[in-house]
Amino acid sequence: MFTVFGTPIGGGIVMGRACVVESRLLDVPRHRLASDAVVSELERLKLAAREVTSELQQVAAHLSSDAPTEARALLDVHTMILNDPALIDAACDKIVTDLVNAEWAVAEKAEELAAQFREIDDPYLKERGRDVEQVTSRLLKALAGSRLAVLRAEPDEALIFVAHDISPADMLQLQDALGFVIEQGGTNSHTAILARSLNIASVVGASSASRLIRDDDTLVLDSEAGVVIVNPDEFVLTEYRERQQLAQLESQKLGRLINVPSTTLDGQAISLMANIEQPEEALEALRLGAAGIGLFRSEFLFLNKTRLPDEDEQYEAYATAVKSMQGRPVTIRTIDIGADKSLPSQELTQTGVSALGQRAIRYSLAEPDIFLIQLRALLRAAVHGPLRILLPMLSHSQEIDASLLLIERARAQLRERGVLYGENVPVGGMIEVPAAALSAAWFAQRLDFLSIGTNDLVQYTLAIDRSDHRIAHLYDEFHPAVLRLIAATIRAGQKAGKAVSVCGEMAGNVDACALLLGMGLTEFSMHPASLLRIKREVLRSEVSRLTPRVRRLLSLDDPARMRIGLERLTDEREPLSTRRWEDAGQRDASQTDEQALP
Repeated sequence: MFTVFGTPIGGGIVMGRACVVESRLLDVPRHRLASDAVVSELERLKLAAREVTSELQQVAAHLSSDAPTEARALLDVHTMILNDPALIDAACDKIVTDLVNAEWAVAEKAEELAAQFREIDDPYLKERGRDVEQVTSRLLKALAGSRLAVLRAEPDEALIFVAHDISPADMLQLQDALGFVIEQGGTNSHTAILARSLNIASVVGASSASRLIRDDDTLVLDSEAGVVIVNPDEFVLTEYRERQQLAQLESQKLGRLINVPSTTLDGQAISLMANIEQPEEALEALRLGAAGIGLFRSEFLFLNKTRLPDEDEQYEAYATAVKSMQGRPVTIRTIDIGADKSLPSQELTQTGVSALGQRAIRYSLAEPDIFLIQLRALLRAAVHGPLRILLPMLSHSQEIDASLLLIERARAQLRERGVLYGENVPVGGMIEVPAAALSAAWFAQRLDFLSIGTNDLVQYTLAIDRSDHRIAHLYDEFHPAVLRLIAATIRAGQKAGKAVSVCGEMAGNVDACALLLGMGLTEFSMHPASLLRIKREVLRSEVSRLTPRVRRLLSLDDPARMRIGLERLTDEREPLSTRRWEDAGQRDASQTDEQALP
């Protein structure tokens, strides 16, 4: 028995038999071609590309009707990579100019393309290099004449697939699996995103897993903790079976909270909202009782496209989210992406940009034509319900002034065209850098609301690259300096009478809930899967008791003492949980099953 550790993606605890999938890139030979063999080599490469395209289309054609929306989108991404001139056309040029075989040309150009992605600071864009490698793996196998063998579990067979890497297309072919243990990738990889959407237990970044684990090994996969236990003894199996049953019971109990008002023990109403990346995800947020969408990351409409989405395409996406939420507010962040040139969007994703460079609002203001298209689409979508515009990564007052001027220009353009648009659309700003947090009082005067992005705020305050695993242990959202910036921003909003939310990972962290409540936060926005767990914490909390304790905590400079104080906050709430839980259960029991679980 031994244990492998990785990054948890979620999906619960599963137990089953290991199936190790060989997914590494093939060893690529280099051969020099005779000049009269070039034409046939080019045709061989194009035939392999058509074959892989056909494979991807077949996977898409066999998707079930209830497959997540991300599934087809990710298959489209891999198809677009195959059609990208930077891969196939560039490989063809190399075959002609260097007289090398197709395998070598493809591998070299793929490495150049993947390297461009790896240079990007943004963790989501960095992971796109994995997509290039996954597509290249399929292409090399097709060139070698070995089509991907589709592995499928036998009926009722409990298989956990272990791989160095696995593409979204392969995952979709294996979606009957109990779980996945993957060596490569991070939480922002397409494979991780798809695993979360499918709710399949998964762990990524599990170093050496495919080398250490053998076919038919018995595995316990705890995808909430990022732990894989190989060949556990009966004592460990019994323990995890009990944990599995408890987790299922907890999930059922949490489901009863969907329609329970989110209020603290002392009657403070707390708004729990959802973060989404695609408009279709709004329906899941609504099902789980979200009070609205606190963060719609609009850049996901721009990524992995061969061209920028036009105004009508953006309008349809934003309008879909607004309509889906049935009158609940939808906050849409303008594009948070960077590039040193505009057009087309494919270039946006391939150009490396420093986290301190021209990204987010800086990019939008540098490309006003692109920004105006998005602003017009947002204003048009606002006729369908309460929509709020959120400006990312503000640091200077002139950025606010310039953005507000462009929003007014977008309104004027729509008036000239005779197009309906929302008249009173609130405009807010992201507090993601220390300069913005320290200027929050002034920002609150100029804007309608503030939203604290804790992920970047931690990164910029502590000078920690959150995508660099070598210094990941230094990333600390509970660092005293970070907490003071958050608290100061909340106070500034309260003083100005403006709403303040937290929409980073911290909002969905159960351990941070009491702390944020004690700071005075009344609006949280998080991944939909965290909504009910945070609601449970709210129901068992008493703000009047938390506030003085948190005030004392914020006066501490020692991170170790801060941690001890945070643990005590949690401990002190424990006796309250039973009474509040019974109240919630009684309130829920008065409803029909249909009302309680929409």
